[in-house]
Amino acid sequence: MGRRRFLIAYDICEPQRLRQVCKVMKSYGERLQYSLFICDLSRTELIHARAEAEAQMKLTEDSLVIVDLGDVNSARFTFVGQRRPLPTHGVRII
Repeated sequence: MGRRRFLIAYDICEPQRLRQVCKVMKSYGERLQYSLFICDLSRTELIHARAEAEAQMKLTEDSLVIVDLGDVNSARFTFVGQRRPLPTHGVRII
């Protein structure tokens, strides 16, 4: 399986955990909105991103949603107003 594009959003109840989850997500993708990231990931990277985020979360209070948007080359976004940059479909070295 190659790289796929994922939309990842979270709702974290406590400010310190929110900052920690945000830091994790910044290492895997590009921020589109306050708690919304677009990430081009391999299966392994997705597993690591999810595990790192879950390790920072309190699962009885916080939530994270991962939406698989398919192949990184598909154009699935329409912007109204100021356009946010999307990641290129190249490999991202962290």
